[in-house]
Amino acid sequence: MNKFKICASLISCGILFLPVAANAYVGPGAGLSLLGALWALIVAVAAAIAFLFAWPIRRMRRRKREERALEERERAEHARARAPETGNNRPAAIPTQESSEPRGS
Repeated sequence: MNKFKICASLISCGILFLPVAANAYVGPGAGLSLLGALWALIVAVAAAIAFLFAWPIRRMRRRKREERALEERERAEHARARAPETGNNRPAAIPTQESSEPRGS
């Protein structure tokens, strides 16, 4: 008798979960709102995943750029230290600016 109760309860639960017609109507406004929200959610998740994957790459590129700048500074300082002192500390000549008057008519 116990097996019969278990079998009957399983069959009745199975029947309850069978799909049936809903006889419902979803208007175009509600459907478009749902699709808009769904696309916004998908784009937000994709942007978050892209940001997580791009973060280490951006960090690595920034670190390499900083290392190159440091090497350039050290190389320039080293070159300045090795350059002989000429005694001529004047800045280079400043180029003159052309007249702003219009050219011949």
